[in-house]
Amino acid sequence: MSAVTLPVRIAHRAMQTGQIVSLELVNVTGAELPAFTAGAHIDVHLPNGLVRQYSLCNSPAERHRYVIGVLLDAKTRGGSAAVHVLQEGNEIHISLPKNHFPLNKTTHTTLVAGGIGVTPLLAMAEQMLLDGVPFDLHLCTRSPAHTPFASRWAAPEFAGKVHFHHDDGDAARRVDFAALLGKAAPGSQVYVCGPGGFIDAVLAAGRAQGFAESQLHREYFSAAPAVPISGDSAFSVVLEKSGLTIEVAAGVTIVEALRERGIELAVSCEQGVCGTCLTRVTAGTPDHRDMYLTDDEHALNDQMTVCCSRSLTPTLTLDI
Repeated sequence: MSAVTLPVRIAHRAMQTGQIVSLELVNVTGAELPAFTAGAHIDVHLPNGLVRQYSLCNSPAERHRYVIGVLLDAKTRGGSAAVHVLQEGNEIHISLPKNHFPLNKTTHTTLVAGGIGVTPLLAMAEQMLLDGVPFDLHLCTRSPAHTPFASRWAAPEFAGKVHFHHDDGDAARRVDFAALLGKAAPGSQVYVCGPGGFIDAVLAAGRAQGFAESQLHREYFSAAPAVPISGDSAFSVVLEKSGLTIEVAAGVTIVEALRERGIELAVSCEQGVCGTCLTRVTAGTPDHRDMYLTDDEHALNDQMTVCCSRSLTPTLTLDI
C-alpha cells in the first residue's frame, strides 16, 4: 500500500444501472473524512491486491462520506469486477483524495459526460449548485436504463440544468456536439469525461466552435489501445539525484526497469491515465504515450508518465 491510506467501511451499496454500482464509503472510526474538491479521485486498494482510481461523485461539502460509481467493464483487468463483489459492511483502504481535474471558477460551465464519465462531473455540478454558478450538464448514455444516478437528477435543484442524450430510440435525443457547444455562452468552460473517442469528439467540436484550449478540460478514465512496441528501441535512463544509469530494454517500461533494480516509484493505473507516476524530465526528449498530459504539456517535454511513455533520445534524465 501507499504511505498514507485510510480504512473505510462500505455503508451503502446500490446498483445505479444493471452494470454500474455506487458505494458509499465512511470512516471506520466514525470521524469526518478529509475534505476534497470537485473533480477529485481516490485510489481504492482492492482485496485482490489491485489499486484503481475512482472519482468522488458526491458533494464536496459532505465530510461524512465519499461516494464512487463503478462500471463493470467487459474488458476489466480485475478492478471493476473486484469492486462489484464488495458488499455493505466490507472494509477497504483508500488513499487521500487527489485532484488532477480541478474545477475552475467561471461565469458559466458546460459539463459533457459519456456514461460512467459523469462521476467527476456530478461532483462539479454539486459544487456549482452550492456556489450559485450557472452550468448545464449533458449526460450521454445508451438509454434511460443505462443512465446512472437517476434519483439524484430528479431533484428539483437540477431542473433545467441536466439534459439527457440517448443513442437508442428517438434520434432527436441523440447528442450533436457542434450544436451543443455552439449554444454555450461566450467564455464558457467545457469539462468532458468519458471514453476516449467521446472525449476527442467533444474537444474537436469545441475547437471548431472557437473554444481556446484553456477552455477545454478533459479526464480520461481508460487509456487508448496500447501503442505497438514492435519498433521500440532500448534507451538509458539517468537518475539525476542518485547518478544511476539504468537500461530500459525494448518492450520494458521505465517503471519495470527501475523496479528490477529495486527502485519503486508511486504508480497506480500503469496506463498513463491517472498521473500518479508523473516525473520531471531534466534532459532528453520523452516519447509521450499517456492520456493524462495535454498536447501543450507534451510539447514542453519537461515531465512524463514513466509507466508507459518512453524516450525519443538515446538517454533520458529524470528528476529521481
